[in-house]
Amino acid sequence: MFDRAIGFSLSHRYLVLVMVLMLSAFGIFSLQKLPIDAVPDITNNQVQINTELAGLSPEDIEKQVTFPIESALAGISGLESTRSLSRNGFSQVTAIFRDDVDIYFARNQVTERLNEAKDMLPQGASPRMGAISTGLGEVYMWAVKFAHPGGQGAKVNNGQPGWQSDGSYLTPEGEYLRTPVAQAAYLRTVQDWIIRPQLKGLPGVAGIDSIGGFEKQYHIQPDPLRLRAYNLSVTDLVEALEKANQSRGGGFVEQRGEAYLVRADGRLKRMEDIAATVVATRGNTPIYVRDLARVEIGEELRTGSASENGHEVVVGTALMRIGENSRTVAVTVDDKMTEIRRSLPPDVEAQTVLNRSKLVNATVTTVVKNLSEGALLVIVVLFLMLGNIRAALITAAVIPLTVLLMSTGMVKAGISGNLMSLGALDFGLIVDGAVIIVENCLSRLASRQHHLGRLLSLEERLSEVLHATREMVQPSVFGQAIIITVYLPILALEGVEGKMFHPMAATVIMALVAAFVLSLTLIPALVGIFFTGSIEEKENRFLAKAHALYVPALSWAMREHKKAMGIALGAFAVAVVIFTQLGQEFVPTLDEKDVAMHALRIPSTGIKQSSSMQLQVERTVAQFKEVAYVFSKTGTAEMAADPMPPSASDTFIILKPREEWPDSSQTKAELIERIEQAVSKLPGNNYEFTQPIQMRFNELLSGVRADVAVKVFGDDFNTMLLTANQIAQTLRGVQGASEIKVEQVEGQTLLDISFDRDALARFGLRMADVQDTVAAAIGGRQAGEIFEGDRRFDVVVRLPEEVRTDLELLRTLPIPVTDAQSDQGFVTLGSIASLTLRDGLNQVSRENGKRRVVVQANVRDRDLASFVQEAEQRINTQVKLPAGSWLVWGGQFENLQAAKSRLMIVVPACFALILMLLFMALGTVRQALLVFSAVPLALTGGILALWICSIPFSITAAIGFIALSGVAVLNGLVMVSRINQLRANGMALTQAVQEGSLSRLRPVLMTALVASLGFVPMALATGTGAEVQKPLAVVVIGGLITSTLLTLVVLPALYRMIEQWRMERSNV
Repeated sequence: MFDRAIGFSLSHRYLVLVMVLMLSAFGIFSLQKLPIDAVPDITNNQVQINTELAGLSPEDIEKQVTFPIESALAGISGLESTRSLSRNGFSQVTAIFRDDVDIYFARNQVTERLNEAKDMLPQGASPRMGAISTGLGEVYMWAVKFAHPGGQGAKVNNGQPGWQSDGSYLTPEGEYLRTPVAQAAYLRTVQDWIIRPQLKGLPGVAGIDSIGGFEKQYHIQPDPLRLRAYNLSVTDLVEALEKANQSRGGGFVEQRGEAYLVRADGRLKRMEDIAATVVATRGNTPIYVRDLARVEIGEELRTGSASENGHEVVVGTALMRIGENSRTVAVTVDDKMTEIRRSLPPDVEAQTVLNRSKLVNATVTTVVKNLSEGALLVIVVLFLMLGNIRAALITAAVIPLTVLLMSTGMVKAGISGNLMSLGALDFGLIVDGAVIIVENCLSRLASRQHHLGRLLSLEERLSEVLHATREMVQPSVFGQAIIITVYLPILALEGVEGKMFHPMAATVIMALVAAFVLSLTLIPALVGIFFTGSIEEKENRFLAKAHALYVPALSWAMREHKKAMGIALGAFAVAVVIFTQLGQEFVPTLDEKDVAMHALRIPSTGIKQSSSMQLQVERTVAQFKEVAYVFSKTGTAEMAADPMPPSASDTFIILKPREEWPDSSQTKAELIERIEQAVSKLPGNNYEFTQPIQMRFNELLSGVRADVAVKVFGDDFNTMLLTANQIAQTLRGVQGASEIKVEQVEGQTLLDISFDRDALARFGLRMADVQDTVAAAIGGRQAGEIFEGDRRFDVVVRLPEEVRTDLELLRTLPIPVTDAQSDQGFVTLGSIASLTLRDGLNQVSRENGKRRVVVQANVRDRDLASFVQEAEQRINTQVKLPAGSWLVWGGQFENLQAAKSRLMIVVPACFALILMLLFMALGTVRQALLVFSAVPLALTGGILALWICSIPFSITAAIGFIALSGVAVLNGLVMVSRINQLRANGMALTQAVQEGSLSRLRPVLMTALVASLGFVPMALATGTGAEVQKPLAVVVIGGLITSTLLTLVVLPALYRMIEQWRMERSNV
């Protein structure tokens, strides 16, 4: 089959050239459509179910909402596990499905189960699923703010929209905003009603999340004393507003042949209408809302706030739909934001604070730079080694053509170009097949021309090319097959590591297949077209020097084969010992160039106090000259994709380019240390430092934000907390432990209202009626909506802040009674209930139906595996678990363990496939094992390279070892095939070994050089994402050095010894 393909390519060489050019043109088109990203999306397949039910404590939420939903989800097809979080008035259940389950099928299943569970949920609980997004979903964020907060420095034009001389802000709708609350509410209105509608319909956008400001609400704040004086309750006020805020239709009437629609519009349109609403009458005198309450634009009971550089703002987030490309979506949103800014009100701006496309562009720049420099190095080496410019250019042509053909495959397979998918692409490996074919063609053509003493005719030239290509078919086919085969087991990886490395394996396989096809079709055709005239095979000074050094080294190895093998085995043994001392981590951390800081306060901290403290944190961080700006999210955003308590803030520290730093030699770690020292002086805060994407990945994958998590499972929180605190204390004694914290389960202060049932019975009151009155008065109750064009805003009845926060005033809250024993028609809340403050649960976390408490820790200046190993030993000896409790380790360490267990299967399978292919190529197990011996010495060089560069072993390095095995075996196969060929022609064993080794010096050196030099830019790179690719590059370079030495020196001696021993055995 291959002979026919080669013959066809030579006889129809111009047709082959045209076909390849046409495919390349299609590849250029595909390259423009190739999606670009920073890293693969490794988030597991999950559906979030959020439920809000104001007023319920975490424990009540767990019992009445979370547990029924968890029970309803049990048994769904493809469900792997569940996680849940119960907080004050909020429940989130995360259902994690297998990766092969379609996300839309999963959501349909969840919807069906939620419909079945509605009867088990309390009234008012309405579960809703989160956006169809992932850990990479937050691709674009912006801050909506006043360009001149408070009007300071703003241009004043009284009577025109904008800031006024009295400090108020006049909206384009003609409304004067005189209070900070009203101004913050207007920013949220701009976000919700101007920006959001224009963005949510964009391609690839799953939803728009908002946090900060205040949702505009018309507040009716009754005075309890006035209610008491008029013998009215909060419920009476709500009912009156609801009845006065309706619009009804009366059908239609016909008059003189024309139909008129009847519309009875009773809608409230402005605050004056609310104030003039009649609540009741006393002695034919109407009692208006304004007689009982204050009407104004008030503060919603918000669960989250946002700020930037020490000022409150509104932060909007564009969430990317699952399966979309983050760079494309971010660019689309950014382009639309440019249009939206032109339609914003005066002095209101929407500043981009996070744009994922910048990180993507930075990582792509690193990848392109590495690949370009690698390709250039390969081309230079080809020219120097081949000594013929035509041969070098023909071989180098494989590189761009392969990239174009590979791009077509990537687009068809839906693979994006990112750090991982392009991270193992080595142009040295791609040209390997072409190198040995072109080198053999050049050698045969030059030799034949020299032998005949004249130029070759076309027929003679094509005949030599055909024979030269055929000679290299076997080593080329099996060599490429081996390299492709070593990547096939990577496709068997599952979970996080599978999502991370499948694109890499698929991309490399597509590139190698394309290069292999080109080497057997296009390369012979190009040699036949362009190798005309005088053909010379020049040996340059490098090859001459290498030849001069190689001859005595080969002679020594053949003479002292036992010493040569002893040195090889000794080096392997040393490498094995060193490997046991290497640190281990899941994957190297991508430097996102920005910093995420988690600020924590005591659980009972309210949103106002927490926001105030966060503003101080931002002002402190913003003073650093390395910081461009800093923005934060405190508490939970509207869509609750990342639910946090009001006491916690996510702080995003956006850094300037390093060249703009006062000291560009300062490392990012040193800057973080300085920031930590500065903010630690602010009282009441604890901090954790990470990176934006890394933080979301850790949380979504394992439910925690740290590198290591120890999960304590059990039933009793008091016992679990005691165990968790003991574990935390133990972890503090482990070297490398940083930012250790125990999940804040307790510490939330509760205002406990306990009713006297006898008193309720005495006054004829029903528990539910009293609870409704109390909930409406303190928590607020919606009494309709006011429409302003398309916009709609709630009308809320709630006690004034000064009453809600005063226990004595709350005790005077009037509760209406209908019993005749009460002359005044009402009783006070204090007469039927006791109001006390007590400590309660802050949150309840569950996993797979069991309560848990998590101890989190980040690891600094140490590898993950050794840290966990030491921590486990200490915990096992120092912490005694109570009956019914158990521990589970999570975080990044969980991913590392899962990946290692799968690699224990994948790596042996890879080696077995290599051995099988070697047996097919060489025909004997003996020679297959002989060539396979290159693998241990290749691993030796890779391990030593990691040790010298102080790089821990990671899954990225493991992929490097797998790739290295294929390259190492290829050189040995080329040499052994040549020796076998010479022996088949009748040459003696020793002479065949020497001749074969010397004749294959150039192709072996070329293969090793081009393969290793292709990775050199990757190993030396310092750009964004370089740290992810470096372990793989270092392993391949170090391994190729030692495996090449083995192939050139030890392998010939080993071949001669084994074959001589076999011949002696056969003669006996």
